[in-house]
Amino acid sequence: MPRLSVVVPVRRVRGSLRECLESVLSQSFTDFEIIGVADGCPDGSGRLLDEIAGADPRVRAVHLAEPAGPDGRRTAGAEHAKGDYLLFLEGTHVLLPGALRRIADRLTDAADPDLLLFGHLRTPFRGVPQSSRSLSLLKDMGGTEVCTLADRPELLGVAAVCWNRAVRREFHESGPMSFAPGQYGDRPYALGTLAAAGTVAALPVPCVEHRRQRHVPGLAESQDAGSPGERAGQSELVEQFSDLFCALRGTPRFDAVHGPLFDLASRELLETYGTLRRRRRAYVRAVAAFHRDHRPAGHRAADGPRALRLRLLTGGRSGGLRALDGALAVRRALLAVAPAVRKRMGRRLTPLYYRLQRLLPLDRDLAVYSAYWNRGVSCNPAAVHRKAAELAPRVRGVWVVSRQAAAGLPPGIDHVVPGSRRYWAVMARATYFFSNVNFPNHVVKRRGQVHVMTHHGTPLKVMGVGQARYPAAAQGMNFPDLLRRVDRWDFSLSSNPHSTESWASAYPGAVRHLETGYPRNDVLVGAGPDRIRAVRESLGIRPGQRALLYAPTFRDYERTFTCRLDLERVAKALGEDTVLLVRAHYFHEESGLAEHPGIVDVSGHPCAEELYLAADALVTDYSSAMFDYANLDRPIVIHAPDWETYRAVRGVCFDLLSGAPGDTPGAVTRTTDELIRVFSDGTWNGEAARVSRAAFRERFCAFDDGRAAERVVRHVLLGEPGLLPVTPPAERRPVAVPRQAHAPEGDALSAAGRPSR
Repeated sequence: MPRLSVVVPVRRVRGSLRECLESVLSQSFTDFEIIGVADGCPDGSGRLLDEIAGADPRVRAVHLAEPAGPDGRRTAGAEHAKGDYLLFLEGTHVLLPGALRRIADRLTDAADPDLLLFGHLRTPFRGVPQSSRSLSLLKDMGGTEVCTLADRPELLGVAAVCWNRAVRREFHESGPMSFAPGQYGDRPYALGTLAAAGTVAALPVPCVEHRRQRHVPGLAESQDAGSPGERAGQSELVEQFSDLFCALRGTPRFDAVHGPLFDLASRELLETYGTLRRRRRAYVRAVAAFHRDHRPAGHRAADGPRALRLRLLTGGRSGGLRALDGALAVRRALLAVAPAVRKRMGRRLTPLYYRLQRLLPLDRDLAVYSAYWNRGVSCNPAAVHRKAAELAPRVRGVWVVSRQAAAGLPPGIDHVVPGSRRYWAVMARATYFFSNVNFPNHVVKRRGQVHVMTHHGTPLKVMGVGQARYPAAAQGMNFPDLLRRVDRWDFSLSSNPHSTESWASAYPGAVRHLETGYPRNDVLVGAGPDRIRAVRESLGIRPGQRALLYAPTFRDYERTFTCRLDLERVAKALGEDTVLLVRAHYFHEESGLAEHPGIVDVSGHPCAEELYLAADALVTDYSSAMFDYANLDRPIVIHAPDWETYRAVRGVCFDLLSGAPGDTPGAVTRTTDELIRVFSDGTWNGEAARVSRAAFRERFCAFDDGRAAERVVRHVLLGEPGLLPVTPPAERRPVAVPRQAHAPEGDALSAAGRPSR
């Protein structure tokens, strides 16, 4: 008997079914079965299901003789299931990597509850994954306790769908809940399982990616989870709630949850009324009947305008509702007049204000800084800002940050928010501009202003105009606008000759290339043991423990973060003497990592350079982190399971895996087993790896000698001719090895001599 049964209804999912099923079949947890249920598929989905089932015994294809609708397909799948728990997955959705392992572990930890709720991500059509409200609610719960709906009525805010939960099969078969007809017939099932469950557990990590499909006229649209609206028809939602309350009445826990369920039903019925365009009177009568039949004894509605509308709706007073809605519409129109006028005037006056500010003299002592599209104070611009405060204190620095980032700025950082009046004044009158990405198109460069492009990494992938040859890399790019932004640059920073050549090709223009090194890497050359020790302690790394930083890059052709290592298996194999620091790319809000004592999610850590200092070795795929980390002269392992795909789809400047001196920084792995092996047998830090690393460091760390920020400040802000001489890599002394820096006092030699695992 399998632990988990995954039921997948199959109809009109020809283009997505294979990816859906592969997302299950590729899970590291293997104690499951898949039951695909088709009921006549005009697009060939049923034949594809048979093909996949024929190739993998874990997949069973069930074909129904007659069209059964979504409810019939789900019900039939559950009847064929043999697992301890039922999971329902739509053919257009996918399981995220490691999801089944997390679900199975949480079920065991919670002593086999009736119901487990887990998080999901929402992906709009042709959009990127976004966190969901349900996931936020589950995170607020903490995911540790086992409860009931009566204990935590806020669980009613979790999307009422069947694909974000694991239901114990015995509970499913004995419970009062069932699927209802219609596109959203899993809603009463979801609410019913939650209300009737004697034990409910939560898993506050995303396990499913809910992918919204393109709307095709004549076909049912896949809507966002949790907002019924008119999609359910004028009376279908009323009938579903009525059937749900009838089914739950008399069950042991119904009295305790009757009130919260009734309030939820009332809110959604009122919400649906607002979306109707016809047959409103019939709907009002149906809702009034529902309230008469199912209102809890002594129930009192809340006060306020919303409560007035609800009282009119539940009282069957359609005329009163029409009159109230008309009065509210007039009020909204009147209130909207003044803001609309102000907004219109603002749109007209802002360009004029910016133009007038540009007529004023430049402020020769004002510099503007920005990093990563106004995300905060970081990277090369931050290092220049710090050095400017030391060497050129007369030059005031102002950061451009988003309103969200402004709340978390360090004390004493002067900043402006884009679009504010001071923002336009600063952009008009500042003399110096530093950014690791381009300033927006609306910024007009005045005579005498100096723009410095600091960049934010050494390029392995093709950049700039070269991306036009690669559709995945070129999506959303306007190349004429890009070149107009490049024409504003006066200086482009470089950390090695390869970068200088790459930037000249990627961004053709009159810019002057300053071979200064990257200011952000100065700390990697000058940090002492005390700083390394402090960083490791802040991350919870024990003295003598080996820390491996796994920092994969972003792939333009993927929707969300995909971990290409079985990190839990790596952590288990390397033992408690090793800790994995995992950093997802900043484009991803969620890493989706499971909790494990040997894994630390550092995706939200504000400073990548501190993570480099803390790590004994770097594991990456194609991230520019490898070029920065090479300054430390510590082991680098390239884990490249999809190199051929990345090289063909994204485009690269050189062959990272060639093994030629200067191309490959160390050991290369393609599978999880290979990675475990190189860290178990010493290959990660063997003689061959050291030779490769030395050539790589010589090529890509040519100018990073710890004085990059000083070169930039002296040349750009102080106007000194030429650049300070560079100390060659061979003459630099790398900073302390982390385990030496973190060893107890007097034990540095033993730490240095400790054999590698």
